[in-house]
Amino acid sequence: MEPQADIALIGLAVMGQNLILNMNDHGYTVVAFNRTVSKVDEFLNKEAKGTKVIGAHSIPEMVSLLKRPRRVMLMVKAGPPVDEFIEQLIPHLEPGDIIIDGGNSLFQDTIRRTKYVESKGLLYIGTGVSGGEEGARNGPSIMPGGSPAAWPHVKEIFQSIAAKVDDGVPCCDWVGENGAGHYVKMVHNGIEYGDMELICEAYQLMKDGLGMTADEMSQVFAEWNKGELDSYLIDITAKILAFKDTDGQPLVDNIQDTAGQKGTGKWTVISSMDMGIPITLIAEAVYSRSVSALKEERVAAAKKLKGPRPKISTDRAKFIEDIRRALYASKIISYTQGYMLMRAAAKEYKWNLNYGGIALMWRGGCIIRSRFLGKIKEAYDANPKLTNLLLDKFFKGAIKESQRSWRNVVAIAAKKGIPTPAFSTALNFYDAYRSARLPANLLQAQRDYFGAHTYERIDKPRGEFFHTNWTGHGGDVASGSYNA
Repeated sequence: MEPQADIALIGLAVMGQNLILNMNDHGYTVVAFNRTVSKVDEFLNKEAKGTKVIGAHSIPEMVSLLKRPRRVMLMVKAGPPVDEFIEQLIPHLEPGDIIIDGGNSLFQDTIRRTKYVESKGLLYIGTGVSGGEEGARNGPSIMPGGSPAAWPHVKEIFQSIAAKVDDGVPCCDWVGENGAGHYVKMVHNGIEYGDMELICEAYQLMKDGLGMTADEMSQVFAEWNKGELDSYLIDITAKILAFKDTDGQPLVDNIQDTAGQKGTGKWTVISSMDMGIPITLIAEAVYSRSVSALKEERVAAAKKLKGPRPKISTDRAKFIEDIRRALYASKIISYTQGYMLMRAAAKEYKWNLNYGGIALMWRGGCIIRSRFLGKIKEAYDANPKLTNLLLDKFFKGAIKESQRSWRNVVAIAAKKGIPTPAFSTALNFYDAYRSARLPANLLQAQRDYFGAHTYERIDKPRGEFFHTNWTGHGGDVASGSYNA
């Protein structure tokens, strides 16, 4: 059969199907393939009925239907399935053809795969795709990285199907070489963990502290969504709280308080530890999900471990405004830390990341899309070499306006025994970052005392290391200079 398709997509779960339909809507002919071949026919006879989508029942048939350079996109489970399909595809492709992984792959795997696929004369793209089912169907945020030579051949398709902001600007652009696209998507998911945890802490403060009903809280979140907190997650939170179960009661109250996770937040934290970047808020968000999973232990502990009553007796309207400001300030810290991590990764892996462009890619389509991201883009447009968002004039001012409320919320929550790990760690990070001197001098003295790990002196240039014989019998030999 004469090649007639613009791109092939392997993997007909919901995300894959919706991306195919999105591409079809924008005038592209797509070949659909799935490991379980019967799903191809089901898709063509149901969701894709009446479209230009073509079905293939084998990889050779799928490849034969593609125009050159052939573009094959994988929407399969991360890990071994991606490697298995790459091995199946390589014998049927020619130099210059492109394999695209659109799943949530670990960025190190994408670095490895890019090198391997390029060694076979082919091109590789590892791209983050965010927005869930709705985004995939109507316009996701797309974050491609990999072989730079592949980008011109997929740019038109990706930017056509991506979400649009600011009068048609696509939420998709080239991120960088090898694993850069999947790394940025990983950080996006980590920030998503943080945003969700912050919203949940605000919810608990209102529910347990102020005794508010789900309907009352829904109205608060809906109102917040009209201002600087305007975002997809705030919007759906308002809708979730208003949703009623079959008995007429709020459905959210009947949902078990044990959170799941797929691992991308954990990957973000592990990467931050490898690079020594303190993304404390995302880490607390990950650990909060882990604590929630200890349901049976928590129920047993609640009967034995006592603390203060959570009821907060204060001006309700004023405290709700304090919570809003605390949420906003903490959100600034979360994104600040995420951008610190991306900057460190860019240096480590020699990626030339466009930080303002990344904010633009996140403005629409993705789960963390919000008005707030426009301010991040403005900050990096004004100063592409900005080292930290907290030093930008807008964000510095926003923290200043929110700081009294933020401290009040954290203090009251501590007094009332309401856990606010993300609010609290955000404030702790802010206070640590603005401290010219921290107690790490004592910590380094301790390390030198028990392990001869050396220290630097304030009256000597940085990079000179010293060891003290603290006990008089430890000797003068040091274990080697330390890493700061």
